Amino acid sequence: MADTLIPVTAPVRAARRRRPPILTIISASVLGLIVLASILASIVAPYDPSAQSPDRLVGPSGAHLLGTDELGRDLLSRILFGGQLTIFIALGATVLAMLLGLVWGMAAAFLGGWLDELLMRLADTVMAIPQILFALVFVSAFGADPVKLAVIVGILLTPTTARLVRSSVLTELKEDYFTAAVAFGASRSRLVLTEVLPNVRGAIVVQAAINAANAILLEASLSFVGLGIAPPEATWGTLVQQGYQKMYQSIGYVIFPALFIFITIWLLNVLADQLGGGEKKGVR
Repeated sequence: MADTLIPVTAPVRAARRRRPPILTIISASVLGLIVLASILASIVAPYDPSAQSPDRLVGPSGAHLLGTDELGRDLLSRILFGGQLTIFIALGATVLAMLLGLVWGMAAAFLGGWLDELLMRLADTVMAIPQILFALVFVSAFGADPVKLAVIVGILLTPTTARLVRSSVLTELKEDYFTAAVAFGASRSRLVLTEVLPNVRGAIVVQAAINAANAILLEASLSFVGLGIAPPEATWGTLVQQGYQKMYQSIGYVIFPALFIFITIWLLNVLADQLGGGEKKGVR
């Protein structure tokens, strides 16, 4: 009677059963509130973001909680609607970077040899050049609508993601469970999907949070130099750029959208740090 192959299942890392740190709960809650308010801007915004009024460049008041811009438009409403575009670009860029980075990093780790060397040297070359320079070239060549910005930023974030994936996968390839799975004749697709991928998902989630923060910062940088979304639409970065031009007339015009950018990026980095710490404390 032929020997029966015993399925080998990777001992997936699992976080210890404990309550999430209070900082993680607060960060996730505030971030979720910002994202939800932006998504539901048409419901929660006090005014139409394009509605003009005689009250131009006024500070915070009962009628306009964060003041108005140079055309008398409510700044809070503009920020909430601008958050929709900012979040769309960041989310699209993050998803694209994670998909391309997974394929890139997995291919390098599993295939090895000269192909691994070629893929990693390519990643090093791209990472050696500041992302903002690449972004300026791409935006100047292809334009800056939300979809194009998401694609451009996503491509720029791919090399760092690929290196992270490759490093994490190479660590798993040295584990006993992977050696056993290979010995029992597991297919390559099973090795990738059911053995390795579940054990690197923690690192992937952390990298996704970092990518989202970097995408927001990169989009804001492009907008600040005038290569972002064209008016009348606006992202948080566009509002900072417009507010900077009127800074001496209304300081709140530049501070409030910049504050939304800062808080969102800070919260994403806090979550990445907390999730990364939880992954390190995890057990097999």
